[in-house]
Amino acid sequence: MIVLDIETRGADKVECGIWQIGAIDLDNPKNYFLEEGRIDEEDIISVAGEKSALEVIGKNEEYLRNPKKQSQEQLLNNFFKWVEKQLIKNFLCQNPQFDVAFLDIKAKKYKLKVPFHYRSFDLHSIAQTKYFELNKKFLIKENHSDMGLTNILKLCGIEDNRKAHNALEDCKLTGECFSRLVYGKNMFKEYSMLKIPNYLT
Repeated sequence: MIVLDIETRGADKVECGIWQIGAIDLDNPKNYFLEEGRIDEEDIISVAGEKSALEVIGKNEEYLRNPKKQSQEQLLNNFFKWVEKQLIKNFLCQNPQFDVAFLDIKAKKYKLKVPFHYRSFDLHSIAQTKYFELNKKFLIKENHSDMGLTNILKLCGIEDNRKAHNALEDCKLTGECFSRLVYGKNMFKEYSMLKIPNYLT
């Protein structure tokens, strides 16, 4: 299984670009992928919410369009070649509807063949299932699921005090939460000092 996280210029999967991809082979966590590329010229610059997207990733427009970086197409091509070498080609994401859909749309744009399987493991649903087991209800706020990454981390006894997101760090957090929720065990040494809640062990 491959933990996947991408960093993008915004939430629009067609008009925004991917500038960073992180992935970890959960069967061999030392086997990972982390690369950056520049977003395409036609990728949008300014729409509602874009400022917050840049704040989340801690980068500016010039950084994402740096001509010295490899192209977005080459970034995807490199990642797909890495995925082809992995034994199990299902992704684990906090929100596959975002990450996997983004990759699929960009692959079609560049006419690249996707090497991954269409089924993905969804950390959000796994966390909601565990929450229901513990509380006999789902975590709902304002008529929708409130099990975002912040609450998943809280459920797993993990604090995330980063000022900006990084795809590989997000992969590690996703993988660590998956391991705690499913196996009741620590996976990455970076989080070994954070006690696993008793209700997960």
